[in-house]
Amino acid sequence: MRTIIFSLLLACTLLYLPVQAQQAAGQKIENVSSGGQPSLRGLTELDITRPADRFKADLDDSSPYVSDYVYQPPLIPHNIRNYELSTNANKCLSCHSFRRSAETGATKISVTHYETREGQVLSDVSPRRYFCLQCHVVQTDSRPLVENNFRPVESLR
Repeated sequence: MRTIIFSLLLACTLLYLPVQAQQAAGQKIENVSSGGQPSLRGLTELDITRPADRFKADLDDSSPYVSDYVYQPPLIPHNIRNYELSTNANKCLSCHSFRRSAETGATKISVTHYETREGQVLSDVSPRRYFCLQCHVVQTDSRPLVENNFRPVESLR
């Protein structure tokens, strides 16, 4: 097994060194074509940096939406640009915490966000649930990045 891993590392190194030498000499590296295969970047050649896509429009909509599947984390129905979400601050909790939700009119976060993995109830949000954007995304009006034909089970609607 070690021999195979060593051989793979050696092969990768030998393939990488000529590319590194070309880059150092300022030469253009050839053979980085997408091969006509579309990706999330579009049909852009791999050695060309294309302009970034425009930001999608956030939907400011406080009305409920139909979830696509059971246990789907709720979507964020408002813009969160410039919200601080770091180890030092969580802007979401300034409205959605149990303490502030009645005052702000925002939806309370679930009681499950106050539990540890072992089911122990905490007095504050569990560290594993502190970073909201791990599960929740802003609701936007955009096309899917990858087409799919997912349909929820009718009995679960």
